[in-house]
Amino acid sequence: MNPQDDAAPGRSGVSRRGFLGGGAVAAATAAPLLATVADATPAAAAEGDGLVAVRVAVNGEPVTVRVDPRATLLDTLRERLEDLTGTKKGCDRGQCGACTVHVDGRRVLSCLTLMATTDGREVTTIEGLADGDRLHPMQQAFVENDAFQCGFCTSGQIMSAVALVEEGRANSDDEIREGMSGNICRCSAYPFIVDAIRDAREAMR
Repeated sequence: MNPQDDAAPGRSGVSRRGFLGGGAVAAATAAPLLATVADATPAAAAEGDGLVAVRVAVNGEPVTVRVDPRATLLDTLRERLEDLTGTKKGCDRGQCGACTVHVDGRRVLSCLTLMATTDGREVTTIEGLADGDRLHPMQQAFVENDAFQCGFCTSGQIMSAVALVEEGRANSDDEIREGMSGNICRCSAYPFIVDAIRDAREAMR
């Protein structure tokens, strides 16, 4: 192959070297434009554009927070409010139950709940169950029955279990298993979880 072919013009009248050089110039020209677009988004967010004010009671304490309308309850609890990391982010798709909290007394998946929808409502997380140093009966039952191993899913399991009992849907072991089917325990502590709910059910009555 002739070394000069690389510089020789093709049928279009543009040499390979010229084409590659032109591509480099185009890329160099486009880079500042891309950087401008990327830098503009955080600046707009920093100015508070499009944020909404949400007034909510979290574990009995009134809170006002400005959030993106797309922000989830889960991310707001963990990232915007102090000392509320007990609610876990598992699948982030509403499939594992690790993020379960109560909104107005009903269990919800906080990863699928927009923070903006909790305006004027009461949110309870795992941190809000205990009465000072005194554990909630469900928390105590989980400890006594060894109903957790790694502990990652435990806060969601407990929040679901409390709601299940309060809903009156924990009257038998089969009913407990059905009602807790949305909470996954990858350590497979399910028999002990059922035992804990059964014990706590009596203490909560």
